[in-house]
Amino acid sequence: MLAAGLGVVFSRSPVNSAMCLVLAFVALAALFITLDAFFIAVIQVLVYAGAVMVLFLFIIMLLDLKSERTRKLNIPACVGGALVIGGFVGLLVKVIASNPAFQATKPALSGPVDDVHAVGMTLFLDFNMPFQIIGVLLLVATVGVVLLSKRQLD
Repeated sequence: MLAAGLGVVFSRSPVNSAMCLVLAFVALAALFITLDAFFIAVIQVLVYAGAVMVLFLFIIMLLDLKSERTRKLNIPACVGGALVIGGFVGLLVKVIASNPAFQATKPALSGPVDDVHAVGMTLFLDFNMPFQIIGVLLLVATVGVVLLSKRQLD
């Protein structure tokens, strides 16, 4: 999964980057399978590796993006990026070390758990508004891309 993520970042071709992202999504689904979250793994493959990546590839082809030319290495930007990554990792280690919930072992389940029911109840009861906002944002982004590409054709 990490190699596919690096392929997304360092690939010069947008199509190759999108394919590496599909591979990262499939690897994440495999990780969910190892955690016995089969429903989340199937949804990961269907929604993200399927529908979202088809949308990304459609947008890439619609905008007719070319591969990026190689540029000179910007040393100050690389140093700044390394500082940001170092700060993030430092904060992450501090949070994990200070919170005992992160250090606990996997809790034992009390009986069979229905993944579909639990995800559905959580999504539509606790996260109903964010779920609808994400749907509207995806619709607006798709309409915006179509309008931008149509304006370039005229």
